[in-house]
Amino acid sequence: MSELNELSLAEARDGLKAKRFSARELTQAHITAVERARALNAYILETPERALAMADASDAKIAAGAARPLEGLPLGIKDLFCTEGTKTTAGSKILENFTPHYESAVSANLWRDGAVMLGKLNLDEFAMGSSNETSAYGNVISPWRRTVDRVVSDAPIVPGGSSGGSAAAVAAHLCLGATATDTGGSIRQPAAFTGTVGIKPTYGRCSRWGTVAFASSLDQAGPIARTVRDCAILLGSMSGSDARDTTCADLPVPDFEAAVTRGVKGLTIGIPKEYRVDGMPAEIQRLWDQGAAWLKDAGATIKEISLPHTQYALPAYYIVAPAEASSNLARYDGVRYGLRVPANDIVGLYEKTRAAGFGREVKRRIMIGTYVLSAGYYDAYYVRAQKIRTLIKRDFEAAYAAGVDAILTPATPSAAFGIGEKASADPVEMYLNDVFTVTVNMAGLPGISVPAGLDAQGLPLGLQLIGRPFDEETLFAASQVIEDAAGRVSLPKPWWA
Repeated sequence: MSELNELSLAEARDGLKAKRFSARELTQAHITAVERARALNAYILETPERALAMADASDAKIAAGAARPLEGLPLGIKDLFCTEGTKTTAGSKILENFTPHYESAVSANLWRDGAVMLGKLNLDEFAMGSSNETSAYGNVISPWRRTVDRVVSDAPIVPGGSSGGSAAAVAAHLCLGATATDTGGSIRQPAAFTGTVGIKPTYGRCSRWGTVAFASSLDQAGPIARTVRDCAILLGSMSGSDARDTTCADLPVPDFEAAVTRGVKGLTIGIPKEYRVDGMPAEIQRLWDQGAAWLKDAGATIKEISLPHTQYALPAYYIVAPAEASSNLARYDGVRYGLRVPANDIVGLYEKTRAAGFGREVKRRIMIGTYVLSAGYYDAYYVRAQKIRTLIKRDFEAAYAAGVDAILTPATPSAAFGIGEKASADPVEMYLNDVFTVTVNMAGLPGISVPAGLDAQGLPLGLQLIGRPFDEETLFAASQVIEDAAGRVSLPKPWWA
């Protein structure tokens, strides 16, 4: 038998059901793996005692024949989801001592279904970043390494962001799956960078209640796992209506796992010509063409489509998202909770607390957001960006109305880059990492990244599928075709072992 932490989530579930090992043994294997991989800095907080207690409770459920859907399966929780009695920092100094007295809807759903919590995963501060270099708790390091002239480089690379801790932990076998959030690509981009599968479901599929907000009209929770099937299993538990979140859809949760083997015969897959951006690396174009060929061979029809307002998505996103962040982060003022830096008056308290508590990237986005919402600029920037958002949504609606069932694009414009390579440059260069993903958030659609190959330096590359609203089932079916054709990406021997 493989090491228990190397099993897929579905394999571990089946092994527990067959009583080939216990939930405690499975959990202990992951706890040990987490301890050995601290060089990755994937976890902000490890919770081994709680994990073992949850595992013991799962073993009792299994012994009684009352196993739940995720019984005894160890997961990592992005530290943006509030966890009752366990610190939730959002990767920020301003919340370094915040312990919620309530549980997020998503994590509560997972515990309801029997999952085990290994700890809280690192992330870009308040989910603002594309590389996991903005966390107050240090950079997350990807478990992958570049191979240059047949020599494995020692230079660390980023896992992507903001859900870099989630993606790195899943790729390095430090959990069977992880929760993540996606505001402009923060599930799909790190999944592509680490050879994992990540789905951003339709806006409203998962409740946002108890999840620390970045941009409320864009944020959506979703899972990262090592296989398409594992993602489908996790999303089934994470989803569901919630009266506490007025943006959460009151819809039944489909059997996502059953959709995985449905195939794509008879489906039409759109290829948007606007995604062929200037300067796209040849290997990304080849991968995209290969993905289309795999889907065609499986019975799908490939059709070129146009999404004419794609070129405006990135600048519009970086107006809307900072504007909402400016509003959401106004609550961190040193008065009600979180960090407090004393001062002589209330204005000084606000200024000193926010100056000390927020990192550089968060401050940058708050200032951008405050600017575009200010008198004289609101109409020129924010209102115009929202109009562009509507046009982007209409582009997708037109494509689907014309008979397209899903859209295939690259997930990222390149493979992962080195720590420090872009963070110190023009921030716009970093923002360009989201060029293929932000349209999905602007339109509220589901999107999934699935590993499809390696670049010339041996790093993972992903393909993205974009679906109709609340049609994640088609994405799982099409992604499974790509996974079957490409084969699962295997992480080389751990360099940290």
